[in-house]
Amino acid sequence: MLKKKKEKKSKKVRKSKKLKKTKISSKITVKKNNLPGQEEKPEIKKIKKQPTEKRIYNLKDFVVYPKHGVGKITAIEKAKIGEIDIQFYKILVEKEKLTLTVPINQQSKLRPIATINQINKCVSILKSKPKIKRTMWSRRAQEYDQKINSGKIYELAEVVKDLNKNSDIIADQSYSERQLFEKAYERLKSEFEAVLKVSPEDVQKKMDKALGRNNISESAV
Repeated sequence: MLKKKKEKKSKKVRKSKKLKKTKISSKITVKKNNLPGQEEKPEIKKIKKQPTEKRIYNLKDFVVYPKHGVGKITAIEKAKIGEIDIQFYKILVEKEKLTLTVPINQQSKLRPIATINQINKCVSILKSKPKIKRTMWSRRAQEYDQKINSGKIYELAEVVKDLNKNSDIIADQSYSERQLFEKAYERLKSEFEAVLKVSPEDVQKKMDKALGRNNISESAV
């Protein structure tokens, strides 16, 4: 009887060991199937190799080229250089009386003109208090110039706000300060005109009101 009991126990132990082994092996197979390195690698590679989507601009669209400001697409032309066909935009920048030629496959510097919401945000920036920095003017001038040529409309608005003296008196500004202010002001103004589709006079009134310059011009009259 004791032998029979021992045999039964040993059989149960063997069965339980077998079951554990099968469970462990099934776990291992699951792990093997779900190895992150095997399945995710090709997906990551695909994302990296995928080219960035090109934005398509149409004829008469307004665009912003960082170093020159707002321009209008006057033509979309093709040219053959060697054996390669190249398509490019002809962009007229009226303020600078300049025509740019920008290949479509090199349009990363271009951006569409701002939205109404972005214009409203710029107006609120112009209304805010200017940041007074105590660093040397040469350093500040360099920072302002970089912001103007960044192509970012909020940075442009910040330069206009910071360099605004609420005054038409030339003595209140140095020559270089006035130059940078006028450059930033005109760049911002031209984008306001393109987005709002109103006259330059109306845009100037809107900007000057936000900057607190209307009272000065009215008192001067």
